[in-house]
Amino acid sequence: MTAFQSLRLPNGTLLPNRIAKAAMEENLANLDQTPSEQLLRLYKAWAEGGAGLLLTGNVMVDPRAMTGPGGVMLDDSQQLQRFREWARIGQAHGAQFWMQINHPGRQMQASLGQATVAPSAVALDMGGLSKMFPVPKALDEAQIATLIQRFARTAALAEDAGFSGVQIHAAHGYLLSQFLSPLSNQRQDRWGGSLENRARLLLEVVKAVRASVSPRFCVAVKLNSADFQRGGFEPADARQVVLWLNELPVDLVELSGGSYEAPAMQGDARDGRTLAREAYFLEFAQQIAAVARMPVMVTGGIRRLPVVEQVLDSGVAMAGIATALAVDPALPRRWKNGDSKASAELPPIRWKRKALAALAYMALVKLQMRQLADGHSTRPGASPLRALLAEQWSTLRRTRQYRRMMQGRNDPAAAATA
Repeated sequence: MTAFQSLRLPNGTLLPNRIAKAAMEENLANLDQTPSEQLLRLYKAWAEGGAGLLLTGNVMVDPRAMTGPGGVMLDDSQQLQRFREWARIGQAHGAQFWMQINHPGRQMQASLGQATVAPSAVALDMGGLSKMFPVPKALDEAQIATLIQRFARTAALAEDAGFSGVQIHAAHGYLLSQFLSPLSNQRQDRWGGSLENRARLLLEVVKAVRASVSPRFCVAVKLNSADFQRGGFEPADARQVVLWLNELPVDLVELSGGSYEAPAMQGDARDGRTLAREAYFLEFAQQIAAVARMPVMVTGGIRRLPVVEQVLDSGVAMAGIATALAVDPALPRRWKNGDSKASAELPPIRWKRKALAALAYMALVKLQMRQLADGHSTRPGASPLRALLAEQWSTLRRTRQYRRMMQGRNDPAAAATA
């Protein structure tokens, strides 16, 4: 199997190759939460880079529930013009372009000033950084029903805007992932307890999304292989969830791992182990690919063509690449043109405070994306401390803008005088 063979999905869609630009959070939206010119410029670079599938970063289904300020949000309050331009740019060179749709649940910072919800009133445990996140309120039945419809409506709007698919984010500790984990889901009703109950929300969201879009519009799911926390969502759980997804019209499952509490998607487990090899989650992905009826994609640390080929030779259908494409968006094109040794990576951050190191790493990734969005070369050797401080300052500024915007939504008269 070569990286540049096409892949036919269950709904008949053809992906031109087996390389995907995996989702990364860009935080480059306009003040009205629509795609900015910077974001369009960034995706132009990725569209020209040669990946067969582009996945957006988080597009939120509720303006009150954001993973961070500067994020994109799509619901009925938005005009679709900017989204149509985004969809056009992403597909201009033949790639499929899917919108990742998400809700943060409890992984929303207190500074944003919005009520935080989750399956249960269980706060994040991030050591000294825990105070950044409030204790969430448990969702009730009516709120869960509304949430399901929000995912479905955002998917329908994505299709209207010209995207070719959506990816439902049920990994990395966000809301759907929180329902799957017994650590964050301590409910005693039909949405909690057994794995069947904990998976109910994800399955209902998939059904509602599929019912709201056309058959040729792709519907994918991003799922954790594990939480990497004792007593959390485990590989056996993930396998069973995939078996349930087999019974639904799902076109692709992407496997990753970790959460804010245990950022395994960056190569570190909660117990301090480093997942040093590329394709962190490949062994589990092989096991899932053996039972999944839909193609399986694995993401986590991939940055070299031989590793992509190793992934494909293992029976996994696609290789998702994130950080390496933030450093060099043209890697797939370089590989296809014969530069098989090309690679791109960020230096590891060996700080003692793991949570702070994870934030610094994310800041470095965002710095590379911001460089591309501004039309500049990337800076993989930049200082992680400086990147972190700059990101914190930018986040503070965007947080103030977001709070003013939300105040205007709730009280237009107050916003006019602010």
